[in-house]
Amino acid sequence: MGYKELDLKLPTGYSGEMLQQRISKELRLKNFTFQIIHKSLDARKKENIHWAVRVAVTSGEIKGGAAPVEAPLEIPYKKRDRRAVVMGSGPAGFFAALVLQRAGFETTIVERGSKVGQRDRGIQRFEERGLFDPVSNYAFGEGGAGTFSDGKLTSRSKHISREKQFILESYVRAGAPEEILYLTHPHVGSDNLKVIVKNLRREFIELGGTILFETLLEDLSVENGTIKHAMTTAGDLEGSVFVLAPGHSAYETYRMLMRRGVPFRTKNFALGFRAEHEQEIINRGQWGVAKLPGVKAAEYRLTSNNEGELPVFTFCMCPGGMVVPATAYATTNIVNGMSLYRRNGRFANAACVAGLHPDLLADSPINAAEALDRLQDLEESFYRFSEGYRAPFCTIRDFLSRKNRVQDHDTSYPLGLIPAPLWEMIPHPVMEALTLGLQDFSRKLKGYENGILLGLESKTSSPVQVIRDETGKCEGFTNLYMAGEGSGYAGGIISSAADGIRIALAIATSPSL
Repeated sequence: MGYKELDLKLPTGYSGEMLQQRISKELRLKNFTFQIIHKSLDARKKENIHWAVRVAVTSGEIKGGAAPVEAPLEIPYKKRDRRAVVMGSGPAGFFAALVLQRAGFETTIVERGSKVGQRDRGIQRFEERGLFDPVSNYAFGEGGAGTFSDGKLTSRSKHISREKQFILESYVRAGAPEEILYLTHPHVGSDNLKVIVKNLRREFIELGGTILFETLLEDLSVENGTIKHAMTTAGDLEGSVFVLAPGHSAYETYRMLMRRGVPFRTKNFALGFRAEHEQEIINRGQWGVAKLPGVKAAEYRLTSNNEGELPVFTFCMCPGGMVVPATAYATTNIVNGMSLYRRNGRFANAACVAGLHPDLLADSPINAAEALDRLQDLEESFYRFSEGYRAPFCTIRDFLSRKNRVQDHDTSYPLGLIPAPLWEMIPHPVMEALTLGLQDFSRKLKGYENGILLGLESKTSSPVQVIRDETGKCEGFTNLYMAGEGSGYAGGIISSAADGIRIALAIATSPSL
């Protein structure tokens, strides 16, 4: 059998039959099998939007050629008398635990939130009655914050190809659509993620792993830089190695670690709002038409760099999605975005944020603990403004003119809006940068100025970063590792999961373990 790869341009609404006919015509084949290995939407020219598709074709009519073979991720198994304790069931924590369990460790995941089904019900109560649940919310619970997101499976890191393939194949095995293996911008949606994380949990338990839900890490017992046991609300847990993957919202965990001597430093992060538009506005701005056959909804990614100002960019764009109350604590008010697999909602949203250093929050140099305090103060100020969880908002036009002329607006946000002078509620340098950025975005994307801003958006990344070595081990400790977004070294599902995998592999190949 011969093998050949073929690049094709196909209309957005192409059918499987059309694809097969094109392959037959291009390669002059009658009998063949094929597999899509790459697919991306080329929308650079509105009059010629098409799918760029690469297929791998196998046929006895093709002379020569062999399918490339990529080495899979290797997990070194050996029988060990070692216990691993992993804090957090988000992508970093779960995949670290999965690899450790496969490598022969007796692994326990400790998750402060609830199982995904109970978490979903808690979120529903919150959105219907405004009753915040500390263990069943958008920030904490099975699968981490990413369970309630767009489920993007992209990463800008170019050095995690094996880890990424392992993650994607694990997701497909757990129920994700196979298209995530070849789409340039794959996503699974929050509806699929709820099923996926449940099935991944089942796989982990079948391998012999243990998961403790609604169990909070309260403290660590440390002797000469070695963690002896973790103190949790379910009792003390002993282990040979401890991997912390708390996410970037676990303020009390950060503070406990700092008290125990785990070193952190400040780093750049981002602040701003969530911009929401009618999805049709974005479709027309990107495509020139309201709909395209075979494409769910238009996406965008915008950046703006003005001399002397903070950089402004959009992040975590959720086509056909909704803005959600993503607070992790009862007295803070922040927003995030999510969407379902079909991306067929009325609205589109994306973070619109400015990159900054935490020192700007205090107008002077501050340490990691102070950075957390300042950020939490800002998140609490939005709660005090709305006296609850209504989202402070204004139109983009009103933000630019510094006038609250619009008092109400249609939105996907479930807990209601409250008009607010958002330009007065964030640090001045952020406000100035966002003003120029929004003007720039309105020039780049037709109709962008017709959206609204909801605040506060503060979780695109962490303002602090643990000091760790190349294996993920925390400086000054012998058996404490930190992974994922909470470590300050990763962001998003894929990069966080890959970070957890690499740390687990470093542990599994350590001579002492």
